[in-house]
Amino acid sequence: MKNGFDNEKYLRIQSEHIKERIAQFGNKLYLELGGKLFDDHHASRVLPGFEPDSKLKMLMQLADKAEIVIVISALDIEKNKVRNDLGITYDMDVLRLRNEFQNRGFLVSSVVITHYNGQTSADTFRQKLERLGVTTYVHYTIEGYPTNVALIDSDEGFGRNDYVETTRPLVIVTAPGPGSGKMAVCLSQLYNENKRGIEAGYAKFETFPVWSLPLKHPVNIAYEAATADLNDINMIDPFHLEAYGKTAINYNRDIEIFPVLNTLFEGIYGENPYKSPTDMGVNMVGFCISDDKVCCDASKEEIIRRYFTALNRMAQGEDNANEVNKIALLFKQAKIDISFRKPVTAARERAERSGVPCSAIQLADSTVITAETSELLGPSAALILNAIKHLAGIDHSVKLIPQDMIEPIQFTKTNYLRSRNPRLHTDEVLVALSVLSTRDENCRRALRCLPQLNGCQIHSTVMLGEVDHKIFSKLGVGLTCDPAKKKK
Repeated sequence: MKNGFDNEKYLRIQSEHIKERIAQFGNKLYLELGGKLFDDHHASRVLPGFEPDSKLKMLMQLADKAEIVIVISALDIEKNKVRNDLGITYDMDVLRLRNEFQNRGFLVSSVVITHYNGQTSADTFRQKLERLGVTTYVHYTIEGYPTNVALIDSDEGFGRNDYVETTRPLVIVTAPGPGSGKMAVCLSQLYNENKRGIEAGYAKFETFPVWSLPLKHPVNIAYEAATADLNDINMIDPFHLEAYGKTAINYNRDIEIFPVLNTLFEGIYGENPYKSPTDMGVNMVGFCISDDKVCCDASKEEIIRRYFTALNRMAQGEDNANEVNKIALLFKQAKIDISFRKPVTAARERAERSGVPCSAIQLADSTVITAETSELLGPSAALILNAIKHLAGIDHSVKLIPQDMIEPIQFTKTNYLRSRNPRLHTDEVLVALSVLSTRDENCRRALRCLPQLNGCQIHSTVMLGEVDHKIFSKLGVGLTCDPAKKKK
């Protein structure tokens, strides 16, 4: 797929900008990391060319100057909060993040448990970390945070928290997800560093919204769609406009909290080094867009994808009507409707003609391929076969997997594995192709085309199962589904 983002430029100018910010604060900077440090698939979807681990690669250039502090809320530990994208709890993700960072050569100095009020589950997790040799600190819930500045900026507020021992100029503060208390940890450290006579600063590294793009740019609208469940709203930063006479984009939570932060900074430093919430950020991603149209189109696709994802969750019983309605309103801002996503129209038209569930894929050259449910194959399995046959130049009439091979698999599924659906799924089709490829040239040619599906877009007229979702995710395909369940 065509790129619209210069990743090499990003790696270069972003690391230099962070170095400049470290120097600004006497060689000690607490950098709050918003979003994901790696596996940032949202950024790679809306900014084609941005690699999912771009931020990590950039920070690896600073690894000898950096250490990482991982933050987790005791409230999230207590309720076993789960990362939707990975399906693991936040406490398990802390361990995963630590291993990932260490494997890439980063120093992970400690874990901070925030919102701590003596929760038993938090104590148990802390003991587990300590058995693993992980230095652990606790930060307490402060009554009235963040508005009770007098209490926060005192020995009974931030002064009550454990002081997190750090040794390097750049301290990256990250977490499994939002609401973990990263900013509070950074501010608490500034308070406690200042008490010890150590000069230190704070900055925020968050990719979206992109402050240097217009408010209604599709990339920024796509961020609102991605955070519709949090009710984040992109806004023109009024503090930045007043201070500099220039328009910059931020979001409601940072703008709302800035007057409080301003007071806290004044209490810690004597004056606030920042004139606006935008000033606090170090994000340079907006200066690395190389093809605006490519990024605009990709962002519009993402808005629609988020809409279908929300609809699917609603169909499964989730109470998220506000999220669905908000994303629907964003369609108007982006000047799009469902038909912008070509596979949606193609799949629905074939389903209307055939009367069975169908799917469609838009390939890199904009060709749209469709498929339908049969007695042997589900719509997603049939679609993969049709797509890779097309890419390999194999005539559509050629059957890559003979029926006499499919039928025994179906027999095993229904009679031994007790499946009510005899049709082959995507993983089963790919395994069968792999087996046949040892003696069939067409199968070998078709399999070699699988990497060409990366970045392509698929739509299904029924909600697909977990297996199909995982296969398409591994292939790098953008998937949407109508909120209709398969009939047994």
